[in-house]
Amino acid sequence: MTEENLAASTGESAQETGAGDEQNDIVEQTNDSEPANEQPAQDVGAQAETETSGDQQPQPTDIPPGFEPTVESVVEAVLFASDESLTPARLSEIVGTNVRQLRKHIDDLNEKYKANNNAFRIEQIAGGYQMLTLGEYNHWLKKLVRARDDGKLSQPALETLAIIAYKQPIIRADIEAIRGVAAGEMIRNLMYKGLVKITGRAEIVGRPMLYGTTKKFLEVFGLNTLKDLPKAEELKKP
Repeated sequence: MTEENLAASTGESAQETGAGDEQNDIVEQTNDSEPANEQPAQDVGAQAETETSGDQQPQPTDIPPGFEPTVESVVEAVLFASDESLTPARLSEIVGTNVRQLRKHIDDLNEKYKANNNAFRIEQIAGGYQMLTLGEYNHWLKKLVRARDDGKLSQPALETLAIIAYKQPIIRADIEAIRGVAAGEMIRNLMYKGLVKITGRAEIVGRPMLYGTTKKFLEVFGLNTLKDLPKAEELKKP
């Protein structure tokens, strides 16, 4: 074999070898590649975990779009809702500010209340802050307290009201027979408070008036209908 033939034969072998290597590389790349529409198992699991944990996240609070409360308005809302004085430390913790800034906001609020002629101020009571009505309004507030006291029912009034509630419609004579005492004044009291009303007249001699409870009675005692009254057996002592 001549040198030219030997060189030619060697070149062809090198080309064949290179072509074979390229084919092998293509096969390896094809085996290593993954379909475009599939995700690795680890990613799919992470996604499933994310979706599951997302369902357990607390829902956002119901705040209207564009509503941005100020620190002062938050202080005002908290003190307005509280029925007792709040220490500066406790109040600043709730609001999310420091005590020095809290005092400044309270001073600013009181200045606004004074400028607007409001009937209340934020005062220091028992080492804390509380929203209180000014003393100049005591005359009218005493009437409110007196009206609340008038709304309370005595034991005899409760007994009379219970008889009417369970036996209605009922005439006064039957109420008095059950209680053993006169009930005219007590019935008038209950009618004045809006808890009892006249529902008609009985079809007996003299046609006495029949009494029953009102809608206000249901509201005061938290009942939806008269069917929600406790059963008489449930009221007996064990």
